[in-house]
Amino acid sequence: MKREERQQSIVNLLVESKTVDLDDLADRFTVSKMTIHRDLDELEQAGVLRKVRGGATIDAGTQFESDFRLRERQGNEAKIAMARTALSLVEPGMTVMVNDGSMAAVLGEMLLQKRPLTLITNNAAIMERLKGETGITLIALGGIYSPKFNAFLGVVTEEALFRLRADIAFISTPAVSGRLAYHMDDNVVRAKRAMMSSATRKCLLVNHLRFGHTALHAMAELADFDAIITDSAPDAAVQEEFDRQGIRLTIAATQE
Repeated sequence: MKREERQQSIVNLLVESKTVDLDDLADRFTVSKMTIHRDLDELEQAGVLRKVRGGATIDAGTQFESDFRLRERQGNEAKIAMARTALSLVEPGMTVMVNDGSMAAVLGEMLLQKRPLTLITNNAAIMERLKGETGITLIALGGIYSPKFNAFLGVVTEEALFRLRADIAFISTPAVSGRLAYHMDDNVVRAKRAMMSSATRKCLLVNHLRFGHTALHAMAELADFDAIITDSAPDAAVQEEFDRQGIRLTIAATQE
């Protein structure tokens, strides 16, 4: 098996189970542990995974979020449920902002149901999907392209957002703890904050599995959002803390 094929197989295993074991990989592919170490090093440098003792994971850490190409293959049912609920906040004729991320990409495609719309985004997946659609005025934010996030980021993105205004911004996050939403990348944080500053209403989209986790940067107060949508109720302790703080969650219902 060629190195590229072996590394793709490792990625596929990570999508299925989120973690891989170094010894198991060496046995599975009949190669040395050193070869697997090199594979994991290359995938980590590409931002695909995070090496841990004895293997690797795609679970987010305080300074790590897995590559967009992996995230877009995970949790599709939850993403669809949250996107469908978010869609109920949109009316034809509105100007809508949607940020980076695989969750946001699902919502971006659903927005076709609400046209005519003006859509502002730095999400390359949404740009590619909607660029030829009628009834959508697509404002594609420029900047420095990030393969890891499949989005455009940086000063150019932020300055463009400063000159724009939207009715609502949909912001996703990989971590929520206490009263705060977090992200591990400072460029992504600045872009998300710029969208929030340029929108009349703000909606946070977060998978329930991300509650109780932090990342490197505190991105925003939960109270800054007009709506917080998740796919399932969080643990009782987390819900009790939200209740004490007066933070209300909208639980997206999955279709049977």
